[in-house]
Amino acid sequence: MMPRPLRLILISLLGLALSACATLPDISQSRSPCRNEPGGWCPFVREAAKEAWPYAVAATNAYADTDAFAKLGSRLRKIGRLPISESDRKTGFDYEVFAEYAPGSNPSADRKPIVRILAFRGTDVKVGEGLTDVFYGTLRDDQIALALDAFKNETKRFKDDVPWIVAGHSLGGALAIEVSARHKDVRAYMFNVSPFYRADGTENDINRLVINERGELLRKLPRLMVEPAAEVFTLNCQPNADALKKYKVRALANCITWIAAYDDADALEMVRANNVPKPPVECGSDDKVHPGRQKAPVAACVHIAKPDEKDGGKGKDKAEAGDGDGDGKDR
Repeated sequence: MMPRPLRLILISLLGLALSACATLPDISQSRSPCRNEPGGWCPFVREAAKEAWPYAVAATNAYADTDAFAKLGSRLRKIGRLPISESDRKTGFDYEVFAEYAPGSNPSADRKPIVRILAFRGTDVKVGEGLTDVFYGTLRDDQIALALDAFKNETKRFKDDVPWIVAGHSLGGALAIEVSARHKDVRAYMFNVSPFYRADGTENDINRLVINERGELLRKLPRLMVEPAAEVFTLNCQPNADALKKYKVRALANCITWIAAYDDADALEMVRANNVPKPPVECGSDDKVHPGRQKAPVAACVHIAKPDEKDGGKGKDKAEAGDGDGDGKDR
């Protein structure tokens, strides 16, 4: 008989193929209540982004490809991880370790990190790789056991009291749940998190934060599985994109970092150093330059909820009086 997780995946994918694509405004997007806030984002959304952006960057860079953030700025530094055996690599398992430093601190050889981050790689959608991750990470427990061992071994090699955070996108987020459920002192950050995990999703829920893109591929699955208990935010960063494009971590990490940059100087440094583009949902032209910290703008910043058929589906923002930068002009 076909394993239950596989049946659920096949049923969900069939439903996805038959369903119409539609994106509606979301409360986390804060379309109306906070149009006079910086970028049109409510304070509680900006606070969540300010907290989560370093871990969204780490989750993105857990994928060793050209879509990673090339410059980590002064807040983050990649640390060499322990080697992964060839047999373990064949399961698709991978991760990276980062040091996080105090906000606004100057880079120096002797500064001590405030946190270490273990970011698990999610499902690799490259041809052939994705099936490996689904088999060993979703249908079987191989990657779960490897994730728990990796966390145990990485925390042992540092002889200090620096706390740890786990993070991940998709399957990497599910692996982060496995660790956080077993270690009550570990906080976890997940992005477009997979609902396929084995641990008790209510364990240590107070120490978990999830940010998902509205309408992304995996969000079609939770109706068949139980979402992990956590503080959850849903962002509509790419209202015109299809479910697969919404699923990818880089665009979501870009959006989170952009939002955080309204209140966080280090996030603004990341935006500028990596040429992070304006999220399509936010008002203003595509080449809008991030204004950085600002007081509430004079002109309302109205988010784009769905494409405008008259302008070819590009979602031209006709309702806005300005781009939300306080001067009523697009930049």
